[in-house]
Amino acid sequence: MATATFAAGCFWGVEARFRCIPGVIDAEAGYTGGHSDDPSYEEVCSHTTGHAEAVKVEYDPQVVTYEELLDAFFAMHDPTTLNRQGPDIGDNYRSAIFYHTDEQQRLAQDVKRRLQQSGAYRRPIVTQIEPAGPWWRAEEYHQRFNEKHGRAACRT
Repeated sequence: MATATFAAGCFWGVEARFRCIPGVIDAEAGYTGGHSDDPSYEEVCSHTTGHAEAVKVEYDPQVVTYEELLDAFFAMHDPTTLNRQGPDIGDNYRSAIFYHTDEQQRLAQDVKRRLQQSGAYRRPIVTQIEPAGPWWRAEEYHQRFNEKHGRAACRT
């Protein structure tokens, strides 16, 4: 098994969409990329901790590659809006890839560069690529939020 960590706006939909990908074993909502220990949702939303709402993905690389996860990540949000996804505004909603290995860093940079050069986006991609740091699991009510509230994430 391997781990990947992504921030693409509100973690509810991001977590649900990663769960739909064959080869993803688990996806967990949480906080990373900040400067305080064990932040609460309220603290993260106050924009004083520097954390992003993120999703930690456990996956089987024999079934789904990291590059396929990167492609899914870029497809599920707008990587050209700084600290914003739709109506959600703030540094906690930033677009970021938190890499766990040198290979993940290389692939993230390659995919970002390829997408930017492809002309798929009219504006520059602002997705941050940074090393994975401490992970803080979000409160239980955030885990599988869409599933708990009857929102289908996987399209058949």
